[in-house]
Amino acid sequence: MHFEPTGRARDIRNEVAGFFQREVMPRHRDWVQQVMREGREADFLPALRARARERGLWNLALPELADSEPGTRLSNLEFAPLAEIMGKLPWGSQVFNCQAPDVPNMAMLQSLATPDQKERWLDPLLEGTTRSAFAMTEPDVASSDASNIATRIDFEGDQIRINGRKWFATGGAHPDCSFLIVMGVSDPEAGRTERQSMVIVPTDAPGVTITRELSYLGWEDHVAPIAQIELTDVVVPAANLLGERGRGFKGAQVRLGPARIHHAMRCIGLAEMLVELMIVRARERTVFGRSVIDYDTIQRWIGEARVEIDMNRLAVQRCAWLLDQGGESASWRPVSMIKVSVPNMLQRVADHALQIFGAMGGLDDLPIHHAFAYARWFRIGDGPDEVHLRQIFRSEPQPEWSLADSPYLAVPQGAQTERRAAE
Repeated sequence: MHFEPTGRARDIRNEVAGFFQREVMPRHRDWVQQVMREGREADFLPALRARARERGLWNLALPELADSEPGTRLSNLEFAPLAEIMGKLPWGSQVFNCQAPDVPNMAMLQSLATPDQKERWLDPLLEGTTRSAFAMTEPDVASSDASNIATRIDFEGDQIRINGRKWFATGGAHPDCSFLIVMGVSDPEAGRTERQSMVIVPTDAPGVTITRELSYLGWEDHVAPIAQIELTDVVVPAANLLGERGRGFKGAQVRLGPARIHHAMRCIGLAEMLVELMIVRARERTVFGRSVIDYDTIQRWIGEARVEIDMNRLAVQRCAWLLDQGGESASWRPVSMIKVSVPNMLQRVADHALQIFGAMGGLDDLPIHHAFAYARWFRIGDGPDEVHLRQIFRSEPQPEWSLADSPYLAVPQGAQTERRAAE
């Protein structure tokens, strides 16, 4: 297990870091003004994306790209530090066509789509000329258990009919979102993980209605606006089935591992940004005649943040390495572990940052409360803490000995009982 980047990966990382510092960071205030406050697209973004692509900094998160497809073919481990750099700004990934949910959707289309489906849906995503959404979560059921999904997918000859309600479909409310990947029940009598299928649904298909755009704790995803969607007698060709019928649950696993790793690394980047802000604010602020940074509590918070950030970074890198080496089957347990650990870490760091900044920390002038809300959302999105912890517990090896004959007790329990009786 070796996390030191290769020469090529190191060069790309340095190139991304330099481009991000020179070209992206200076435009953040413009992005906040245009996108967050005026509610329009950033007018400088197309040219910025074009410059990134000219430098070869495009589709960095897709290791399985074909030779004819644009991108760098970095491994998950090689991409991890790049996701951290991009994660410092909410729109950073978009510059390099590495934004969620498009990247995991691209990965799923690469793995499962037919040649015709790739030409129609995957190629525009790779080119950055369209956007997409993954519609799995539903408002009326606990969607962390996929067997609960209620949306119906009915096969009718050469057509598929879909009825249901979806929400928290990341990217579904973006004006450029041209299609959804919808998971629903196609075989209700089948086993728990064989009931679902996935279907590609154009957003302009009759019966598709984006009912509202969602925010979470005041946080709005301006890069991939979150949608609630009604699907009422939506009819698409049977050729829009993604993968095999009844294999939707297993097919979705293709996107979930990399997606969770990417989210986790972006969280690491957010946490690093928060530490920088905490230090500068504490250094410049005076309370009761002392610089805030001189207080033991503040120093401890920043020190704890460093410990947690670095530990979680190593855990995420290990996950990425395992995914590269053995795929989903080799990495699902460590992925669940970082899915629990990383957002909880980010939430704690953001909470301390809010304390250090005082009331200012909750204003839109700063990204702190947005980082807090994102961390809190990520503890639910892509599977809540409780589901992942349950899975981790179930995989924990069970000792074959009882407490009475435990090898860790100096005196067997039976002998202790006999001694007490003798006394």
